Amino acid sequence: MGIGELDREAHVPEVTGVAAAPRTLAEALRARGDEGLATLLRARPDLLSPVPNDLTQLATRAGTRGSVVRALERLDRFALQTAEALAVAQDPAPYPVLLALLTGDEGDAEIEAALPGAVALLREQALVWGEDDRLRLVRTARELLAPSAQHPSPTGLGPTVAEATSGMSPGRVQEIIAAAGLPTTHDPVSAVAALTGLFTDRDRMGSLLDTASPDALSVLDRLVWGPPYGEVTAKPAAPVQWLRDHGLLLPVSARTMVLPREVALHLRGGRAHRAPEPLAPVPGVLREYRPQVVDSAAAGQAQLALATVEELLKSWDRGGPPVLRAGGLSVRDLKRTAVALDVSEETAAFWLELCYGAGLLASDGEADERYAPTPAYDDWLDLPPAERWALLVTPWLTATRTPGLAGGQDTKGRTLSVLGPDLDRSPAPEVRHRVLGLLATLPPGSSAEPESLFARLRWERPLRGASAAEESGDLRSRLARWALAEAELLGLTGRGALSGPARALLNLPLAEAASAGALGGGVELSVAAGRAATLLAPLLPEAVDHVLLQADLTAVAPGPLSRPLADALAVLADVESKGGATVYRFTPGSVRRALDSGQTATDLHEFLKSHSRTPVPQPLAYLIDDVARRHGHLRVGAASAYVRCDDDTVLGEILVDRRSSSLGLRRLAPTVLAAQTDPTSLLDGLRSMGYAPAAESTTGDVLITRADAYRTGARKAPVPVPDGPPAPDTTLLGAAVRAIRAGDRAATAVRKEPAAPTAAGALPRTSAAETLATVQAAAMTGSAVWIGYVNAEGGASQRVIAPVRVEGGFVTAYDHTADEVRTYPLHRITGVAELADDQV
Repeated sequence: MGIGELDREAHVPEVTGVAAAPRTLAEALRARGDEGLATLLRARPDLLSPVPNDLTQLATRAGTRGSVVRALERLDRFALQTAEALAVAQDPAPYPVLLALLTGDEGDAEIEAALPGAVALLREQALVWGEDDRLRLVRTARELLAPSAQHPSPTGLGPTVAEATSGMSPGRVQEIIAAAGLPTTHDPVSAVAALTGLFTDRDRMGSLLDTASPDALSVLDRLVWGPPYGEVTAKPAAPVQWLRDHGLLLPVSARTMVLPREVALHLRGGRAHRAPEPLAPVPGVLREYRPQVVDSAAAGQAQLALATVEELLKSWDRGGPPVLRAGGLSVRDLKRTAVALDVSEETAAFWLELCYGAGLLASDGEADERYAPTPAYDDWLDLPPAERWALLVTPWLTATRTPGLAGGQDTKGRTLSVLGPDLDRSPAPEVRHRVLGLLATLPPGSSAEPESLFARLRWERPLRGASAAEESGDLRSRLARWALAEAELLGLTGRGALSGPARALLNLPLAEAASAGALGGGVELSVAAGRAATLLAPLLPEAVDHVLLQADLTAVAPGPLSRPLADALAVLADVESKGGATVYRFTPGSVRRALDSGQTATDLHEFLKSHSRTPVPQPLAYLIDDVARRHGHLRVGAASAYVRCDDDTVLGEILVDRRSSSLGLRRLAPTVLAAQTDPTSLLDGLRSMGYAPAAESTTGDVLITRADAYRTGARKAPVPVPDGPPAPDTTLLGAAVRAIRAGDRAATAVRKEPAAPTAAGALPRTSAAETLATVQAAAMTGSAVWIGYVNAEGGASQRVIAPVRVEGGFVTAYDHTADEVRTYPLHRITGVAELADDQV
């Protein structure tokens, strides 16, 4: 900080050869370099919205409750314990006092080694300021962390003697110090000071406790680590009465006593925390595998993920389940989806949310709203498998939607539905990234012991646990547990260990990951996803172009089928079982489906012959010919509906069949029956009776039912709910620091006193001639001046400018406030004043 530099409130006196200690947070920030300010703004991006005008405004904003709460939530456990210890120490607190509160009387080498880093982190984030001999916790942070009856401190400490006796009568205070063996005083202040001195004197306090009974000491033991409050009866027991008489318990109300902070610290041996945690827990290794085994297992899961997504969306090709009135999918439809995919409901919820988050699934927006694939799904299907996988895992990494919450309840007791509202949890992306990052710190091929992983996450963000009232337990641990399971389903991990493609996705070294830091490393996620897809592609099984036909009317696909073959076979046969080899079964219904799509029996025979490595079995050939012979023998059209057939005997059989009674059939002609139902229901009814009718158009032509899919309109993937402002990039940080510095120079510049003093904060006032002469002189000498300026909207401001040119009623100058060259009309300058000599 410059010798003559000021804060707005006070002038810092010049001390030759000695840098003045900061007296406010603004002064402490002013003493930082540009890199220090950039580090603060990077750690607390909420301070940049909008960019502060100067350092005083930055300091004010850094002390607001919302910003401090957000900063505290991002502290690790030891940094938070350090801040909590400062909150129970005197203000300001010397470094040795803080160290004693964390190490206690016996000392702790690990804490002594870790404490400088914790203090530096708190300083860096502007939660603590001042030199080591006068450490100050930001006032708002002290209010949040200091013990109180309404908000107990994690330290378990209670109020100080001074705080606990603030409402006590002077006579009662004198009685307490007399019972403690202290001389009475003439005023309560000195009496409280004497009692505090007794409780903080280890020798005298030890002598006092030596006179206490074992029962009294037992009472203290129950209160020493918190909570420090206890209820007493109107006539307390003798041990409690003795503690009360000697001030070791002080009354808060008629029935409540509290253990003073000084007494608790003596009993604890000086420790503010029962168990300080200076070192982060290290995730343990559960099992070790060869990296090749991990990559193979992960690739298998990736292939299964692609097949599952495709199967799910293909089953909704003609329109999926309806959307609930409140949004989301019903429990019944979720169960049906789980049965169709042969997975649990929790896993089905994950696949649905994954498709939704990737933009492959959405509601159609119609009056009777239903879910259906989006047009992006068709584009996704045309991509190579590795690229399709990358388009699934990339949005998963950044998604805030949390399918694990589905089935639970919100704060109003309403059930949370899959694909519905209120499933966003902003910490989810951070937790996913951190879980994968911690897995990357293990040796390649190693899986983590889950509980040690969760312990590390709790240490890193102890305040970011349950963030919603309806969620019991540690939300961060639950998110981590879900992240581990979902990463395994997606093939980012294999057998619990991070795969090679996942390391590329996170932009981490493929062989060495011990120094894994922030994910992304400045590389865009899309670029990293491309690298991951490149690594995954050779690990995925190649698509096959053939099947093995069996005599039991089944076909076995020995691997993933190529896209045209898979689509054609899905029309001709039904999937019977999935796994390493998919089994398809041919049925009369599946063959009729292929004929309805416009193919002939000859086409089907040729298709099977060309794509089977085994001869076409005779039963399958007979099945195709038999269904084709009867296909289209009956024709259904619209009357309401009608059936026509060249063979009147067949129509007679239908009329006398009891199963046709619900169709309301009657004969119009020997070869025509009319129905009381629509054509679709008539088709379904006749097929259920064992016939193979074909639909026809109004011109009598057979209608071909192609496998065209229903799609929603163009839909965008859901936008993640941000967890606070986005992290600023280097360019924005540099511009913000320059703007804050420039504004601070203008705000703290020392001006010469004008001949006619102006009120504090008022714009300078000079005549037009004086203004012109002063800026012309400044332009000739290259000096800076202080001006008052009113813009075209009437907004007034004070600026420090260095005039470069004065002509035509305008002054062109370098504006230190805006950190750029600007031109100002002279008639809008209210006045001008020269800067003090030490500011020139």
